[in-house]
Amino acid sequence: NMADSETNEPEVQSCHSNEKETEKSACAGDHALDKVVKDTLQAGCLQNIESDTLPDDAETTEFKVIFNKKKHDVQFPLDGSIGMLKQHLQKVIDVPASMQKVMVKGLAKDDKTLRECGITAGSKVMVIGSTLNDVLSVSAVDPQTSSAEEAPSSEKKDPLCKQKIHAKIIDKGLPEDAMPGIKNCKDSLPMFPLSGMVNKHGGKVRLTFKLESDQLWIGTKERTEKLPMNSIKSVTSEPIEGHEEYHIMGLQLGPTEASRYWIYWVPAQYIDSIKDAILGKWQYF
Repeated sequence: NMADSETNEPEVQSCHSNEKETEKSACAGDHALDKVVKDTLQAGCLQNIESDTLPDDAETTEFKVIFNKKKHDVQFPLDGSIGMLKQHLQKVIDVPASMQKVMVKGLAKDDKTLRECGITAGSKVMVIGSTLNDVLSVSAVDPQTSSAEEAPSSEKKDPLCKQKIHAKIIDKGLPEDAMPGIKNCKDSLPMFPLSGMVNKHGGKVRLTFKLESDQLWIGTKERTEKLPMNSIKSVTSEPIEGHEEYHIMGLQLGPTEASRYWIYWVPAQYIDSIKDAILGKWQYF
C-alpha cells in the first residue's frame, strides 16, 4: 500500500502542475483548494498503516463508534493502535485518517492500542473530524468576505479580562474550589466534570461532556442545561492576565455576541480539548 501511495503522490503533483499551466488565470482560492487536497492526500499516505500487519488470530472486540450522531458497529483487534483504527474508520465514515480525532475518556493518541485505551466489548468510542468536502467548502470562502467579517473583531483592542462586563467577575478573584490550572499545557478532558468555574452572574458552573450522546451539560445551582454539541456555533477563549493558567471562555449559543454564554476560570490545559469536543471538527483556516 505504501508503494501505491508513492505512485499516487506524483499523479497529484502532476495534476496540480498541469492545472497551473492550463489555468493561469485561476483565482487564489482554486490554488488553496489544490493545496488542501494535496496536503490531505500526503498526510493520508504518511499514516497509511494497514490492520493486516497484525496476526490473523489477533484477539478482537466489538464496540460502537459514534460519528455525527450515527452509531457504527465495529470489530477490531484489541492490540491494534488508534492510528490503525483510524485507517479502518476512514472507509466507514468517509473521513481521512489524518482528520480524525478518536475520543475515549479524552483524546486517544495514535500510538496507543485499543487495549491500552480501555476499549472493551460494548464500549462507545466518539470520533470527531471533517470530511474532505467539509474542508474544501471552508477553504472556498471568499477572501473579501472573510476579511470583512474579521475587521470588527480586530478593532477590539482590550483583552476580555479588561472589558467591564468581564472585569467585575475577574476582580472577585479565583474561586476557592477552582481546579488547578496549568499554562502552556494541553491535556485531554478528564473522566470527571470540570468544576470550580463561574458564569457572568458569579454563580458556580460545572461542565460535563457527554460524548456518547454528543451533548454538553452546563450545570448551575439552579438547573442543568443539556446542549447538543452542534448547537454551539463557536468557542472563544482568552487567558486571564495575571492568571494565565486560567481562561475566560465564551460559548456561542445564538447568532449575536449577546448570545454567548461566558464561563470564567477555566483551566488552561483543557481549552483545546474542550474546543475539539464541542466543535466536532478541526479548525484549519
